[in-house]
Amino acid sequence: MSIPIKFGTDGWRAIIADDFTFENVRLCAQALCNYLKRAGKTQRGLVVGYDTRYASERFAAAAAEVVAANGISVYLCGKACPTPVVSHTIRHLGADGGVVITASHNPGEYNGFKVKDEHSSSAPQEVVDRIEAELAELWPTKVVRRMPLEEATGRGLARSVDPDAPYLETIRRLVGEDRLQRIRSSGMRVVVDSMYGAGAGYLRALLRGGGVRVTELNGVRNPAFPGIQPEPITRNLAKLRRHVRRGASVGLATDGDADRLGVMDEHGSFVTQLQVYALLCLYLLEVRGQRGPLIKTITTSSMIYRLGERYNVPVVETDVGFKYVGPEMIRLDALIGGEESGGYGFRGHIPERDGILAGLYFLDLMVSTGKSPSQLVEHLYSLVGPHYYDRLDLHFPPDQRSAIIGRVAGERKAVGAHSVAHREAFGSDGALNGVRFTFADAGWLLVRFSGTEPVLRIYAETSSPQRVAELLQRGRELAGL
Repeated sequence: MSIPIKFGTDGWRAIIADDFTFENVRLCAQALCNYLKRAGKTQRGLVVGYDTRYASERFAAAAAEVVAANGISVYLCGKACPTPVVSHTIRHLGADGGVVITASHNPGEYNGFKVKDEHSSSAPQEVVDRIEAELAELWPTKVVRRMPLEEATGRGLARSVDPDAPYLETIRRLVGEDRLQRIRSSGMRVVVDSMYGAGAGYLRALLRGGGVRVTELNGVRNPAFPGIQPEPITRNLAKLRRHVRRGASVGLATDGDADRLGVMDEHGSFVTQLQVYALLCLYLLEVRGQRGPLIKTITTSSMIYRLGERYNVPVVETDVGFKYVGPEMIRLDALIGGEESGGYGFRGHIPERDGILAGLYFLDLMVSTGKSPSQLVEHLYSLVGPHYYDRLDLHFPPDQRSAIIGRVAGERKAVGAHSVAHREAFGSDGALNGVRFTFADAGWLLVRFSGTEPVLRIYAETSSPQRVAELLQRGRELAGL
């Protein structure tokens, strides 16, 4: 029997009212509860949060009713809030995990079901596998337990929580009040694009009370995400670009659930996620003088290896998704973990992406060095050499998936004029999902299927923008699209 619920790189996502229904959300919640019972993790409760998408609060309530009916205490966030805020609440309350109703950066017609573990991290793959196994057992009968929230509250099984104050206190501690005050007093003009998402208001609140001028765009709830997809990449940031070009120092953007960060330099040019991650690593290593392993996914910059060599710290590579990055951060007490999508996690915080903290660290890097974003990129290149990057997202006929990966996966000595030094294939459950070609000049091309939406992604990083464009075209030709 086919089950239309499949957890990808970070939870399950689907189109609202198609597969993302109240019935299916309740089934996911019941499967999670069944897993927790078998694992003996039912004593400390679950946190349930949600974003600003259509009916997210109602889907969250549906999940909470199932959790309570299974005799597990539920802490339901009293308002829409970012995923890192929900994750932080798990740690603050000492809960056994959590659920976030969000589709993160996906288009407005989507919603999703993210599972967080007791470490406040994305549930690791082995936990996801067990939840999916429980779901498969439930599917034939679709029987779930439910208890109205009013009854659950009366029995002491459910309560509403405001997660903001403890989270903001942690952020102030991590950045440091002296550094925050220097940012506030810097006189910078910062434009923040909250992309109609759950991160609205957070950066503005943290920077309030000084000479810094903060302008927030798209800071209201609008589940349609008009004119954009809430992913902080170039094509969705035209409004931010226009405002930055009017004299701002920097533009910062957070995605739909504020676990990702996008950066626009003072000229209105997008600072790629790979450049931002390398700069955040440099910030912690150089400005803050910290040391520890750097965690990168397969789609993240080779600049991280150069920084690891320069500062004598190890670099560890994982598959795509924080369900792989987070456990490595915990295991190695890593300094930082990052991925190509703009998600960055930091030691001393939760082993999870946080676009708000990443944005503050980027501002502190600017203030501490006295450099603009474009000057920071130039400084980075002076240390590790020029690295340029871009990505293509291509929709494809679903019945062509096997043919596409078959064309890409073939052995080859070169891609265009680029000699292949190393070829790696990636996948799970015995299914090939992507291939990366590393070239003799250390540039690379990677073709893989998205784990969150029906898209083929083609990534390239090399020494010039022209070569990046050529590699992306070669990747498209390999895929036959």
